[in-house]
Amino acid sequence: MFTGIIESVGKVESLQSVGGDVRLRIQTDLDMSDVHLGDSIATNGICLTVTDWGDHWYAADVSRESLNRTTLGQWKVGQRVNVEKAMLPTTRFGGHIVSGHVDAVGEITVVKADARSIYYEVTAPVEIARYLAEKGSVTVDGISLTINYLRGNIISLNLIPHTAERTNIGTWQVGAKVNLEVDVLARYIERLLLGDKAAETKQQSKISMDFLAENGFLK
Repeated sequence: MFTGIIESVGKVESLQSVGGDVRLRIQTDLDMSDVHLGDSIATNGICLTVTDWGDHWYAADVSRESLNRTTLGQWKVGQRVNVEKAMLPTTRFGGHIVSGHVDAVGEITVVKADARSIYYEVTAPVEIARYLAEKGSVTVDGISLTINYLRGNIISLNLIPHTAERTNIGTWQVGAKVNLEVDVLARYIERLLLGDKAAETKQQSKISMDFLAENGFLK
């Protein structure tokens, strides 16, 4: 579990295709002295499992599922990424609950100065809009952010200079794709509201080839 408070801005050092998956190596100035094999490190909001590491780097294998559901398939060597190690029970909870399981990919549609802050608009896929709330939390490329305004599936954000200095948002330009994770509490609340219906499986269609033939749809 993570908090969405970025600890370091790393850099993609290598990307290697291995059997249809990808093995990547991230350069970072994080303190790696307490990292162990199998630990989780959020990288641009994606929970990655450490398979190897050194003083200033770590490596991870990435599945096809992660490549298909995140921006990782578009990453390039040299790209800057937000990095956060998994939180400890003693860690100050500065952001919100972040699992590192990306829900969808959004697109930066507006970037402009707003006094000393930077104003962004992110268009999210419509299927996750119901999990978003004005003044609620959303994770964008691993950063815990507050939604200032919400217009349908368009998220409005104001990022202060401190956040700009400590993250990779300087790379966010109009048209850029970003990883989005909704507040996990919204998903649990949705399931609770379903009550006993949550245990139901999706009903299978009763339309079959025999049904079509019997009703004159097949000649």
